[in-house]
Amino acid sequence: MMDLIIENGRIIDPSNDRDEIAELYVVDRRISARPPSGECETIDARDLVVTPGLIDIHVHLREPGQSHKETLETGSQAAAAGGFSSIVCMPNTDPPADNPSTIAWIRDRARANASINVFPSGAITKDLNGEEMAPIGSMVQAGIVAITDDGRCVQNHEVMRRAVEYARMFDLAVMDHCEDYNMAGHGVMHEGYWSTVLGLPGWPRTAEEIVVARNILLADLCHTRIHCQHLSSGGSVRLLRDARARGIPVTGELCPHHIALTDEFLSSFDTNYKMNPPLRTRQDVEALIEAVTDGTVTILASDHAPHAFFEKEVEFDRAPFGILGLETELGLFLTILVHRTKAIDLNRLITMYTVNPATLLRLSKGTLGTGADADITIIDPNLEWTFHRENSFSRSRNTPFDGWELKGRAVRTIVAGKTVWKA
Repeated sequence: MMDLIIENGRIIDPSNDRDEIAELYVVDRRISARPPSGECETIDARDLVVTPGLIDIHVHLREPGQSHKETLETGSQAAAAGGFSSIVCMPNTDPPADNPSTIAWIRDRARANASINVFPSGAITKDLNGEEMAPIGSMVQAGIVAITDDGRCVQNHEVMRRAVEYARMFDLAVMDHCEDYNMAGHGVMHEGYWSTVLGLPGWPRTAEEIVVARNILLADLCHTRIHCQHLSSGGSVRLLRDARARGIPVTGELCPHHIALTDEFLSSFDTNYKMNPPLRTRQDVEALIEAVTDGTVTILASDHAPHAFFEKEVEFDRAPFGILGLETELGLFLTILVHRTKAIDLNRLITMYTVNPATLLRLSKGTLGTGADADITIIDPNLEWTFHRENSFSRSRNTPFDGWELKGRAVRTIVAGKTVWKA
């Protein structure tokens, strides 16, 4: 593989407090302090931003068992097109990734077919049933980077406590989909004005907030990192803010749809607006953005959840939850958080996509330090573009953002010194 020089770009590397116009060198697939001595490729990054390869820690790749929705190959292509050099795949596959054999299969399949780094997470409980712990130690040996029952939530607090204590033995983060089933009931959208108007069962904020509070208590009790996935409620981030101020090792993530959209969009009955947790109110959106600004929420992610067309083309109540996210999330966050609301600057956004997720999951990624893997994302933060779902690399098309005009996107993704996607 040819060595590489990236010149004239603005290098933003939060892990090394670096923000400067400079050259970046890649030698033998790693970041180098010295330029290549022989023949090399040169990339002119003038007016562009050069960052560590972006990381998305919340992606559904659907393999094994649901390859009609997505595969490791197509999902990784979509991730590369979104600017991501590393992603963490969720365990709610068929069969679930709740044992070392399935984890090994995913890793082998990713090495053979994925164009980027794919890190598997393992289930907290067997068959994601919330009742009996999965063999966490064996899955750690097989290569998981976190445990989660994402797509489901462990309702038994004692089981969750034991899993959190066990994870501490391996310095393993626990990631949790926060939903109290009894409170959420059969809800398909946010419980409020629009659920009443539309006659659809409501899913109240409290169903999320109760489990966020549970996780805060367990993180404090067990002194273990618990990460609350795809927060949607203003109440959730208030709880998180207080807990972090008290030094409790709990973190939270934000997905773009929860600040780009509100429950009012469901008045169309378009199932592409159906997601879990659901879209909430303008007040929740404002609270979530404030939580990003003040550092309460530290990680950005997609919750990329592909579904086949025929699965979404049904009555709203019967449609599955979830939307695509990998190819639009960076553009949406740049548009909303950096350009429109100016809630954060570009450096903070890059931090939330690199050093913060890498630190949470103990990944040797998210840095352009000398000797690091040459995973690099090149971004044009001012590029105006329109997303068209027919051009997506995903196998599915379930997105509410078709035709949206965005400002800012990745224009090249490099993994181990090799360009895997460019605009």
